[in-house]
Amino acid sequence: MRRILAVDDDHDILEVLQFILEDSGYKVDTLSDGHYLMDTIRDKHPDLILLDIMLGNMDGRELCKAIKKQATTHNIPIIMISASHNIGNTLNQENGPNDFIAKPFDINVLLKSIKKNLAAPAAA
Repeated sequence: MRRILAVDDDHDILEVLQFILEDSGYKVDTLSDGHYLMDTIRDKHPDLILLDIMLGNMDGRELCKAIKKQATTHNIPIIMISASHNIGNTLNQENGPNDFIAKPFDINVLLKSIKKNLAAPAAA
């Protein structure tokens, strides 16, 4: 069973994500902020991360860069989710996310992106 880590400071969104993803056959772990993100990645070994951009006083884009810069975590696909629609250029940057989905998101679009990113060969 593939494991997904969902990180969002909105508890309602985390509940919805957990319900939808578990119903789709995934094991889901959630975090409501980014402070323990690296510890959780080390402990849970997620196959994919759903990461909100605005995490209270933390910036999900910076967390994404930190994950992508580490040799032990750089191959984990990251899908950024946010109500902010102006981050398209982030996708093409070095150490950027693998995909972006705008809130409110369509469940089918989210599930397709997850499936696509889990099936993609890991970047070297």
